[in-house]
Amino acid sequence: MNIYFLIAGIIAILTCIGHFTLGKTRFLTPMLEADFDPIAKSVMHCVFHYISVFLVLSALVLLACSFAMVSSMQSYGLLLFIALNFVLFAIWQIYIGYFAEMKGAFRSMFQWIFFALVSAFTLAGILLN
Repeated sequence: MNIYFLIAGIIAILTCIGHFTLGKTRFLTPMLEADFDPIAKSVMHCVFHYISVFLVLSALVLLACSFAMVSSMQSYGLLLFIALNFVLFAIWQIYIGYFAEMKGAFRSMFQWIFFALVSAFTLAGILLN
């Protein structure tokens, strides 16, 4: 059992829970009720669910790899891909939060912490295993 992948998987599950609860109530629902272009609304609705699928699949892969359900040779590239995506999500959110013109941007955009942790534990699991 790889404890680093297990920790990353648990954090990824918590990220999914936050995405489906806070993300839906604080982002998706208000965005769908806002008055702007219906095509843009539909695209953003799709993007929300694209991210949902990525988060769920990543959590499942991390948990499967933590229990050695996938061989390390087969999972190496997939885990690097997951770690790279999560670290890029974190970097991009930090960048947007830093240059945002709203007060309390980092308080509202706190998901980067979870993204960075998932990436760090995934990379630790790859490199230290």
